[in-house]
Amino acid sequence: MYIIRISALIFGLATLAACETVQGAGRDISSAGAAISDASNEVQQDF
Repeated sequence: MYIIRISALIFGLATLAACETVQGAGRDISSAGAAISDASNEVQQDF
């Protein structure tokens, strides 16, 4: 029974860590997209 509880705890913690990682990656991709959009707007204004 002890092994099952420890395994469930480890699985739960790993799942929470993965969610944080995916959210962080989403924020990074979003900020990169915003930077590309800003750069393209500046280029359009130069023409």
